[in-house]
Amino acid sequence: MDIPALIASLPPRISDIPRRWAERAPHAPALREGERIWTYGELSTAVDATAQHLRELGLRPGDRLMVVAENCVAQVALIFAAASLDAWVVNANSRLSAREITQFREHSGARRVIYCSGTAAATSPEAATHGQRDGAQQESWLFGEWMIGPPNEAAQPEPVASCADFSARQPAALIYTTGTTGQSKGVMLSHRNLLFVAAVSSTLRGLTPADRAYGVLPISHVYGLASVMLGTLYAGACLHLQPRFNAEALLRALREDQLTILQGVPAMYARLLETLGPQDGNALGASLRFIYAGGSPLDPVLKRQAEALLGQPLHNGYGMTESSPTISQTRLDAPRGDTSVGYAIPGVETRIAPGPDGSGELWVRGPNVMLGYYKEPSLTAAAIDADGWLNTGDVARQDADGALFIVGRSKELIIRSGFNVYPLEVETVLNAHPAVAQSAVVGRNVAGGDEEVVAYVELDPRHAGQPEVLVGELVAELHAHLAAALAPYKCPAEIIPMPSLPAAATGKILKSQLRTLAQKTAQTKETKQ
Repeated sequence: MDIPALIASLPPRISDIPRRWAERAPHAPALREGERIWTYGELSTAVDATAQHLRELGLRPGDRLMVVAENCVAQVALIFAAASLDAWVVNANSRLSAREITQFREHSGARRVIYCSGTAAATSPEAATHGQRDGAQQESWLFGEWMIGPPNEAAQPEPVASCADFSARQPAALIYTTGTTGQSKGVMLSHRNLLFVAAVSSTLRGLTPADRAYGVLPISHVYGLASVMLGTLYAGACLHLQPRFNAEALLRALREDQLTILQGVPAMYARLLETLGPQDGNALGASLRFIYAGGSPLDPVLKRQAEALLGQPLHNGYGMTESSPTISQTRLDAPRGDTSVGYAIPGVETRIAPGPDGSGELWVRGPNVMLGYYKEPSLTAAAIDADGWLNTGDVARQDADGALFIVGRSKELIIRSGFNVYPLEVETVLNAHPAVAQSAVVGRNVAGGDEEVVAYVELDPRHAGQPEVLVGELVAELHAHLAAALAPYKCPAEIIPMPSLPAAATGKILKSQLRTLAQKTAQTKETKQ
C-alpha cells in the first residue's frame, strides 16, 4: 500500500465522503435503517440540509456540536453536517448516565446538543429522557424526531486550522474515553486521523460498493465511527444501521440481508453463541466474507466457536481511542489460529520498550495518532513524546514475523508479593472454562502495600441462576481450574460470580467500577472483623 499516495488522495473533510459517492453513484445504497434505504444521493442532500439547519441554530466553525444518540441515520447526517461547517462533533451514546452526559456537555463547551430520539425503525427512549431533563424542544426533521437543547451562549469557538495541512490539524471529533482510571478525557481526532483509518481499514478489508456491512458497534465510539461507519462509506458500500446489539436481529440480518462484513467486539460473538450454542453452522454466514473482533481481548475458545458457527476466520485487531483507533490487525489473506492482534497497519510504526521477558510497553506513531486531550496539555505531553510517539499504556510482545500480542495494560498490572500479574492471562484461563461467559480480573490493595488478585465472572446462562450451593461448588471448581494452569501468585484470592459484568455500550468491561467494588468489599470485610 502506497501510504504517501493514499494520504495525498484523502479529501480535506470527512463530510466529503458522502458527497464524493453522491457524484459517482447517487442511486447506490449508503445506509439502511429498518426497511428504509438511503442512497448516497439522498444522504448527501440530507447532510447539506442538516448543515444549513445547524447554521440557523447558530453553530459556527470551531464550535462543538454534541449528539446524543444510538446508531441512526440522523446521527450519521449530523456528524457529516458538523464536519462540513468545521465544527467538532461530540458523540455521546444515549445509554450513558445523566452525570456522564452532563460532564461531556460541560467539559466540551458544546454550543448545541441534539438528542436523536429516533424513528419508527430506531427509537432511543434514553435520548428523549436526556433531552427532556435538559429542556430540549422536540422537532420533526428529515429522519423522524429529534430534540434540540437550548443554545449555550457562553460557548466559545475554537480556532479553525488555516494552514495548508488543514485536514491533519483541524479536529473533526471529540471523543470521550474513560481509560483505566475511570476519569473521562476528551480525545481530539482530526479529519485526517479519521480519514486515514477509514481508507486503510477499507482497503485491508477489500471493501467494494457491493459490500453490506453490519453497523451495530456504537458510532459514538471511535471503533464504530472510524472503522465501521466511515470505513464502509469510504468504499461506497452499504451500512446496515442497528441501534443496539440483539442476537436475534443479527441472525435475521445474516439470513435475510446477505451481510458480507461483520465487525464486533468479542462479547457480541459470545452472545450470539449463547443464543445458538456452539455448532457447525456454516450456512449461517453463507454470504459473509470477512468477520472481525476488536475492542477487547479475544478468547481462543470463543474464536474457534465463532469461526465454526459463521464459517469464516475470525480476524482480530487492536487499537485505542487515541489512535483513531486502529493500530494493528490480522490480514485478510493470512488468517491466524492464535489470538495475535496481527501486524501494524500500513503507515503506522510500532516499538516496544524492552522488558526482562521480551515484552514491554507498546508505543505507536503515524497519521492515526490523536491531536491530544482537549484542555489537558499536560496529559497530552505525558502521552505523546516530542517525536510523535504515543504511549499506548499496553504491554505487548512481538513474534519474529512481526505479529503483535497484547499481554495486558501496564496500568492494570497487579503486583502481588513482588511478582507481576497481568489480568489478561488470568482472564484467558478463566474464559476457557465452559461455565464462564466472560471474566474481569482486577487488583485489590491489602495490608503491607501488597495487592491481591480478584476475579469477577459472568456465568454462562446454562449455569447462572443455580442454587447458591451449586454456585459455590462451581467457584471451587474454577479455583482448581486456575490452580492447574497458573502459578500460585497469579491465582485469584477471590472469584465473584455476577449476573452480568458492568460494560460500556461497546461491550467493553468497565474495570474501574470493578476495582472500586473490590476495594469496598475488602473494606467491608475488615470492618466486620
